[in-house]
Order: sequence, then structure tokens, then C-alpha cells
Amino acid sequence: MMERELILVGATAVEDKLQEGVPQCIDKLALAGLKIWVLTGDKMETAINIGFACSLLRQGMKQICIAIKNDELVQDNKKAKEDILMQITKATEMIVEEKDPHAAFALIIDGKTLTYALEDDMKHQFLNLAVHCASVICCRVSPRQKALVTRLVKEGTGKITLAIGDGANDVGMIQEADIGVGISGCEGMQAVMASDFAIAEFQFLERLLVVHGHWCYKRIAQMICYFFYKNIAFGLTIFYFEVFAGFSGQSVYDDWYMLLFNVVLTSLPVISLGVFEQDVDSEVCLQFPALYQQGPKNLFFDWPRIFGWMGNGFYTALIIFFLNIIIYYDQAFRAGGQTADMTAVGTAMMTCVIWAVNCQIALTMCHFTWIQHFLIWGSVATWYVFLFIYGEMHYALQVNAYRVLREILAPAPIYWTSTILVTVVCNIPYLVHISFQRSFNPLDHHVIQEIKYYNKHIEDRRMWRRERSKAREKTKIGFTARVEAKIRQVRGKLQKKRSIVSSSSAAQQT
Repeated sequence: MMERELILVGATAVEDKLQEGVPQCIDKLALAGLKIWVLTGDKMETAINIGFACSLLRQGMKQICIAIKNDELVQDNKKAKEDILMQITKATEMIVEEKDPHAAFALIIDGKTLTYALEDDMKHQFLNLAVHCASVICCRVSPRQKALVTRLVKEGTGKITLAIGDGANDVGMIQEADIGVGISGCEGMQAVMASDFAIAEFQFLERLLVVHGHWCYKRIAQMICYFFYKNIAFGLTIFYFEVFAGFSGQSVYDDWYMLLFNVVLTSLPVISLGVFEQDVDSEVCLQFPALYQQGPKNLFFDWPRIFGWMGNGFYTALIIFFLNIIIYYDQAFRAGGQTADMTAVGTAMMTCVIWAVNCQIALTMCHFTWIQHFLIWGSVATWYVFLFIYGEMHYALQVNAYRVLREILAPAPIYWTSTILVTVVCNIPYLVHISFQRSFNPLDHHVIQEIKYYNKHIEDRRMWRRERSKAREKTKIGFTARVEAKIRQVRGKLQKKRSIVSSSSAAQQT
């Protein structure tokens, strides 16, 4: 029996829409050069609608749907695998043979087909097809398949993978990825508990990656390279002295000097570099998303840069040791005509090391706050406070450094002059390098820093917009790519009309 002649009073429905800011976030991540895949348990039609809603799909994009279209093939695994492999092969050939440079392809695959595509004899062909597509949507996938796809991309491409999800079915994917991000929301806290980072909404992923991801890479890379530099600069002076002294076993530094160097005298400036350093501010990071690519391209932690910092450490140690030996060796040092003893030379060398490495980190930083100034120059001041207190202690507590600052070093002008000279000479190569690079081979953030410093972003808005348009990766997804595709389409139509008009006018003239 069917109901008839009913009057509709009302209707209810469950609205499952995208969170606020998702399309804008995906567009920004695409401009930053990230490849975005969607792994969802929704059916194919829903997944495609989601793709259009968040601009992963657009009109004019060629969709490649890999699916088992014949129900009879489901019963025969061998034929099903052959059919899927044929679809993957044809799709790959179509992409390779495509001559339009602006053509964009989207791969859409369901869970049943993905089961075969992830098998050992087919997964590499599937991955090869997927990486050539602008966007990939896997629908009707299980939690295990999400983890397997993540593992395939991570191991097959060698790239760093990030997985983001908000439910318990995303836990395997989040744990399999190099970086896991959980969204706290209506579906519980399982994803958050299994993740490396937790955010409240998907749109916050933009700031997490484009801003804090860029900053953290730069901070960690510079901090590690500086660690290499300062410890080489300090340690090699001890080695040089051993060679100079005929491997006598006598250390040029007091034991307390060596103990406090890494613990007190140079530790806090390094922490300030790793916590507060910013090459550009957060708003600039969002306006210039391609700055994020400095991390994936490893511009600040590749082997040439590491060896460069190590070479700088070798040079600094060489200058500190030999200049001090030349200055203090066998000549009058104090007012009474006495020559400098080993304690005075070692303390002077240690002073030069502390000044050189702290000035180096000050030159390395792009962003200063009062905290950084306090920690850097406070570390230098701490050295002199320690020398004074240590020298005033009873002779039985320190054998060699009795009043080494107040009576031996401080009254000697050559001590202060040599400290300034050695510090300047140690930092000249870095100054020359950074000046040459900024003048003749600047990086992206160098250009932006100069524009901001001279207020060109306010005085010359066209220059600022031009630099912004250049500072983004080429992408075929996101609403920016959709707008550009629409502009190309309109221009193509106008060119066709112009060619038709010109040909008709030429025909009339003839």
C-alpha cells in the first residue's frame, strides 16, 4: 500500500559540509608546492562532489576513474587484475602523450579496485600513474587501505608524507605517515591521541605548515650548523695547542673554562636561535607560500652548507690560535715587562672564542628581540663575571687563574686590542659570503627582506604584487588554478573570435 495525497509539513536532513576555510587552505598548500591526496570512506559520487567543493577537481580537468565496471570480473581475481592493470596502463599512456602543458588530470579510484592496485605486482604502476596526476581521490577505502596508501607513497617516492584526519578510522594513516596531524572535533579524540600535532580545524593546517613549518626548518637547520661551527672552533684550538706543545698532554684551557663553554657561555644564544628566529614574519609567509619550498629543497641543511659551516669553524679555530700565539709569544705583555704565561694565553684565547662564536650567531640571525640581545651579550658578560669571581677565589681553590682578569689581563691594552682584532678577522669570511650572496645571488627571503626594510611593499604596490605572483609553485588544483584555467579559456575564445574576424575581413577585401 502506498501513501497518497499527503501534505508535506516539513523535512529533516543531516548536513555534512566542509569546514570553514578548507578550499582556501588547500589552495594555499597547493601554491606552496604540496601534493594533496584525499582518502575517504565516502562513495565515489560524494567524494567527487567533495573534490569540486574544495577545488581539488574543476571543470576542464580530465578525470581518470579506475574501477571494476563489470560485476562478472569481481568473481574472477585474475581477470579483475588484468582489467585494472590495463586501465592503469592506458591512463598512464594518455598522460604521457598529452601535449597540452596546461592539461590537468585527476585520478579517482574506489576501495575494491584499490585492493588489487596495492598488490606487489601492480602497486608501482599505480603509484607512477598517481604521481603524474594533479589530484588523487581514493573513495570507499578502509582504515587499513589508508595506511597502505600512505606507506606506498612514503616508500615509493621517498618524500615526506603528512596525514591529517579527525576520526578513529584515520589512526592507521596518521601513524604510518612521517607527520601525523589530528583534528579534534565531533568524531572523538582518537586521531588527536595518535598524532604528532593536534589542531581544532582543518584550515589551521595552512598556518601549521606554511608558517611554523617554514620557521622550524630554518631554525633547526641553522641551529645544528651553528653547533658544528662553535664546537669545531672551540675544540680545534685545543688540538692545535697539543701539536704546538709537542703533544705534552697539557691543556691550554683551565678545566672550568672547558666545562662552562657549552653549559653556560654558549648555550642560551643557541636556544634563542632555535626558538625566536624568523627570516620573515607570519603574514609574509602566508603571502609568499613558495617560501615553504626552502624546506623540501633542503636549501639550509644540504652537504655544501654543512661543510661550509665546518670550514668556517676550522678557519675560526686557526685564526684564534695562531693570532694569539703570534701576539703573546715572547714579548712584553704586562707593564713590568713580563711575558704572558700559559694561563694568560689560554684565557685570552677563550675570550676570543666566546666573542667570535657569539658575534657569529648575532650575524646569522635575521630577527632580533630584546631576549636574543640579552642572551647573546649576556653570555659574553657572564664570561667576564666568571673570570672576576673565579680569579678572586682563594688560591687553594684555583691554582692557575688567581686574579687572572683583575691583575693580569684587564690592565693590558694588548688583551682588549687582540680580542677585537681576532673577533673581526674570524667573522670576515661570513660577512663577505652573505654580502656577495645578497648582492648577486639572493634567495627569495633576501629579496622580501629588502623590500620590507625599504618599505617598498607600501610605496610600490606593483612590485609587491609582482613578487607575490612569482613566489608560488605552479599547481593545477585549488581555486587559484581554477581561476587561471578560466582566464585561459576566455583568452582562447577571444583569440578564436579575432582570428575569425580577421579571416572574414581578409576574404571581403579579396
